[in-house]
Amino acid sequence: MNSSTHQEMVSFVWSVADLLRGDYKQSEYGKAILPFVVLRRLDCVLEPTKKEVLAAHEKWKGKPVHHEFLLKASGHSFYNTSSLTFERIAADPSQAANNLTHFINAFSDDAREVLEKYEFPRQIQRLDNAGLLYRVVGRFADLKLHPERVTNMQMGYIFEELIRRFSEISNETAGEHFTPREVIKLMANLLLAPDEDSLRGPGVIKEILDPACGTGGMLTEMHDHITALNPDARAVVFGQELNPESWAICRSDLMIKGQDPKNIRFGNSFSDDRHRYGTFDYMLANPPFGVEWKKVKDEVEAEHDLGHSGRFGAGLPRINDGSLLFLQHMISKMKPVKVDEDGEKRGGSRIAIVFNGSPLFTGAAGSGESEIRRWILENDWLEAIVALPDQLFYNTGISTYFWVLTNRKDRAHEGKVKLIDAREHWTKMRKSLGEKRKEIGAEQITELTRLYADALGVAEDPEHPLHGKVKVFRNEDFGYQRITVERPLKLRFEVTEETLVELAAALDKGRTTAKYEQKAELVEALRTLAGDEPCFAKTVFADRMQQALAEGGVSKPPTAVMKAVWNAVSVRDPEGEVQKKKGEPEPDAELRDFENIPLDEDIDAYMEREVLPHVPDAWVDHTKTKIGYEIPFTRHFYVYTPPRPLEEIDAELKELEAEIQRLLGEVTK
Repeated sequence: MNSSTHQEMVSFVWSVADLLRGDYKQSEYGKAILPFVVLRRLDCVLEPTKKEVLAAHEKWKGKPVHHEFLLKASGHSFYNTSSLTFERIAADPSQAANNLTHFINAFSDDAREVLEKYEFPRQIQRLDNAGLLYRVVGRFADLKLHPERVTNMQMGYIFEELIRRFSEISNETAGEHFTPREVIKLMANLLLAPDEDSLRGPGVIKEILDPACGTGGMLTEMHDHITALNPDARAVVFGQELNPESWAICRSDLMIKGQDPKNIRFGNSFSDDRHRYGTFDYMLANPPFGVEWKKVKDEVEAEHDLGHSGRFGAGLPRINDGSLLFLQHMISKMKPVKVDEDGEKRGGSRIAIVFNGSPLFTGAAGSGESEIRRWILENDWLEAIVALPDQLFYNTGISTYFWVLTNRKDRAHEGKVKLIDAREHWTKMRKSLGEKRKEIGAEQITELTRLYADALGVAEDPEHPLHGKVKVFRNEDFGYQRITVERPLKLRFEVTEETLVELAAALDKGRTTAKYEQKAELVEALRTLAGDEPCFAKTVFADRMQQALAEGGVSKPPTAVMKAVWNAVSVRDPEGEVQKKKGEPEPDAELRDFENIPLDEDIDAYMEREVLPHVPDAWVDHTKTKIGYEIPFTRHFYVYTPPRPLEEIDAELKELEAEIQRLLGEVTK
């Protein structure tokens, strides 16, 4: 099938979608048309063995071997036991709905489940009510999709283009389930670039997983990339998807291509891992940005409690963003690495995932996000992060990043992370699609793929034209120590009228102190100290208070009352007395500060250099020190731009003022 025939078939299907105009919104076209494409293809594929299947069905009906013998008779992973075909259904318009429903119900379970997830029975009823069903069936009966005319690969290309077109006219949901093809291509290139030589060898079998596979675009691109490198290679794809329609599209895409659709599982990857015991050579995903995991909170936390025996042992991110849960899920499915006698690594896995900026830095030291980043970096799994242009996806214009991970870094990359700035590698689209206004062209994909492969050399060569787009760091460069800097609590002690008002209010509010019977007497006794000079020694002031209370006839107050008294009479003062507990200075919570210092820097040396010259009485509470990890990508590529000279700004303002005066003059003439 040449390119003109391919386009002719796509245009034909698109023309059928035009029949829906008025009765369907454009964004709904795919829901009705895609399952018809699948159904017509399956009908054409099964046509040569239909008689054999019907005969086997009659012979083995009701017997345990029924399913196996029908599969054998059909020669495929599915079958249909109805004598109906599209042509026969189209020939009887009055019974189109009943016959089409019977035809669908006669499919084997796997194929029927796909059509059910499309909610196809509801679409049949809707089309029938609109008087469109027999027309749509009739048009599809004219579409020849037999394997001898359209191969599985060619059918796959037709189906993928239809998916893309329907996704693009449904901008409100396209970004959720459809990743732009050029983004997928670049992602696959970066993921496979280090392995291209080995992929060309004999006997290559690679397993690929996308745990949020949507309509399957990433799996298709990886499959096609590997088989393009080596036509004899076997690229076996696996996926899981939560959205029923997207799952049905992905699974039917595999059926159309003659691959095993059972590898595409339905369900939530967090709470119902349908590939629980699988490990994979390559994994890639574009999970929804900021996806909330509140609905599966109990299951995720239960697995987190298992530690590293479960998938989420490294940490849990905040409830409104499960991005790093997807990454942990993928890491748990990496194949083990074997090291040869010569030190070369064999086996292992490579992972690529699309994130927004949040996973780079969200979460302070000790938080779930920071602990996950720490776990990844300390295990030396993070190979690179690539910053992509904004306005690249259909439903968001925000900045996005590729994270590339592997558990088999080569020696040159061990202990290192590459940061690559690809934010300026884009071309403007002729027509925007939702929020997507930019795309990455073929030449730019080639350039970025080469830059990724040569990144270490480019970073070391200041003369390279893309030198400023690459930076290489040690893993520990992203770590820091969050220290707690304390300063002593310094107080003076005095009684004022304001002090007494505050004390009376505090005593009335306190659960225990409100019941104290001598509140009024205590306040009046302390009033005798009002107007005295402030005292800078706590023991001296305690003696004064004790004497005043005794003279006022106040018996020894309870501990809670005295605590309220001391809170009222204590005033922070830089010249005040340093308060101590068990002989050690008591820290002032209001003066407490935090500092992030590099992971490999000595804390005491940092204090001597940066803190003590300014606050010589400060100290570090080492019991509160935490290790954190963040990847401040933008900071590392920030280029300072000096402000314009004031004279230039002033001249521009004067020009604007003159222009405004001229325009006002024309208006008032």
